[in-house]
Amino acid sequence: MAENVIPHFQNDPGVEQIRIGAKEFMCVGARPPFDHPHVFLDMGDESEVVCPYCSTHYVLDSSLDPHDAVPSECEFKEAAA
Repeated sequence: MAENVIPHFQNDPGVEQIRIGAKEFMCVGARPPFDHPHVFLDMGDESEVVCPYCSTHYVLDSSLDPHDAVPSECEFKEAAA
């Protein structure tokens, strides 16, 4: 299975802030089946954005790879079939 082209992040740990390496990404809330609608978020000229569904505060960290997050538990990876 191909990896997501657009980075996806989730907030199972329930942290207030997630540092990520991408300005454009998808927030899925928590892992399925407890996810919210998967929303595309774009920071634009800013370096942070808040998800309108789960209120997770995402902050750009340009030292990270686009698919990486801190904490790393917030990186959303598809389960192997």
